[in-house]
Amino acid sequence: MKPITFNNTVLRDGHQSLAATRMTTAQMLPVTATLDGMGFGALETWGGATIDSCLRFLAENPFDRLDQLKAAAGKTPHMMLLRGQNIVQYTSFPDDVVEAFVKCSAKHGMDIFRIFDALNDARNLRTAIRTVKSLGKHAQGAICYTTSPVHTPAKLAALADELVEMECDSICIKDMAGLLTPRITYDLVKAIKSRHSLPVIVHSHETAGLALASYLAGIDAGADAVDTSIVPFANGTGQPDTLRMQAAMAGHPRAPQYDTAKLLELRKYFEGVAKDLTKFMSPANDRVDSDALSYQVPGGMLSNFRTQLVEMKMEAKFNEVMAEVPVVREALGWIPLVTPTSQIVGTQAMLNVKFGRWKNLAQATVDIALGKYGRPPGPVNPEVQALARKQSGQEPVTGRPADLLAPRMPKLREELAAKGLPVSDENAVLFAMFPRETEAYYKPKPAAAPAAAPAPAKPAAPSAPVLPAVPGKTSRYALTVNDRRYEATVEVLN
Repeated sequence: MKPITFNNTVLRDGHQSLAATRMTTAQMLPVTATLDGMGFGALETWGGATIDSCLRFLAENPFDRLDQLKAAAGKTPHMMLLRGQNIVQYTSFPDDVVEAFVKCSAKHGMDIFRIFDALNDARNLRTAIRTVKSLGKHAQGAICYTTSPVHTPAKLAALADELVEMECDSICIKDMAGLLTPRITYDLVKAIKSRHSLPVIVHSHETAGLALASYLAGIDAGADAVDTSIVPFANGTGQPDTLRMQAAMAGHPRAPQYDTAKLLELRKYFEGVAKDLTKFMSPANDRVDSDALSYQVPGGMLSNFRTQLVEMKMEAKFNEVMAEVPVVREALGWIPLVTPTSQIVGTQAMLNVKFGRWKNLAQATVDIALGKYGRPPGPVNPEVQALARKQSGQEPVTGRPADLLAPRMPKLREELAAKGLPVSDENAVLFAMFPRETEAYYKPKPAAAPAAAPAPAKPAAPSAPVLPAVPGKTSRYALTVNDRRYEATVEVLN
């Protein structure tokens, strides 16, 4: 029997799920070549929230990150997570922007595009899959796993038929909230493999402590690969640790043989990185939490959401907000919780707790209720849809949402030129998704004020006289607090 393949997620989903996506490219590069030599099926290095985080928090160009990682790891295929018509943002974009983004990503070295739609609406996958295939790259269609009265294993397996019809090269069962149980995993993999010959990959999170056992069941059913990470960016709300997963397969006829010594070296290195990212990590993300089976919030959202609630001084309301999540989810048609729907549902749950249920509808909630993200799996609550119609003055969308969007690439190039920003397809697609962050990235940074040299207690030789501050002279300073940059002008007075 063919050994199971491990894909490694430490450079993307690992730190997104456990450290709010704050790992920098500089922190990745020292071990990228080692990861490249391990023999993983793929290295997940890009996509998801990393592009947003690069621009918003890390002052990095996402395409530069991909260039550097590809140069350092050229043997192993690079994989990214792509949100279909949402690309890597939280709203839908016209087809020409989706096409341009995929072409830029491929040009900078991306090999495998794992493409999903938050609602499992296959109409939102077609443009991205078609473009990936036209470039000769690997299109991996993803089925977002969730549970609800309107979701069944048979219905989810049927989505594989649509992915095959769209000529995907492989199929991923994407369990973003760690809800898969061993028996369901076995049956779902078996159902897909019995109908199609494409490789099947299982992706899960250890949020509820089920992922490793579910992986083993999926492997027994014929899965071709599973996703693992590396401690401390593994387990908990992340993927199972690679070394742990390999140990669990000892004696299995499909057991892989990854270098244990190198895995221990990688763990030691990433433990050092984790020390630098401590403020973005929470012990709550590391422990098994069976409540996740009820509120179904993905691991990547949990680490960020806890941070956001602290910033809003609502950390004491965490359990109350989480209890509201299933209420919002049902009202919006039992939508799966995965970016961007997890953030939308989480935000609305927070608003419901803060202001009262449905007293304040977020714009994204309105858009979901009106079908602007696609076709929800179940019916939208009539009360919520009526409130959405009243707030927006619009009627629900019935066709493919992207068909209502005009092409934007020519206009984006004009906007870049008007702002004096470099005009390229890369910058155009970044500007389409993150306009403020992209503009801020290229904005000239003020020169840092020179640090004052400490005065020696007892100088050995006469020193130059200390010049007094000149009244009326100004200096500019920059201060970063909680990832936000503040600038100040200081004037010396008499």
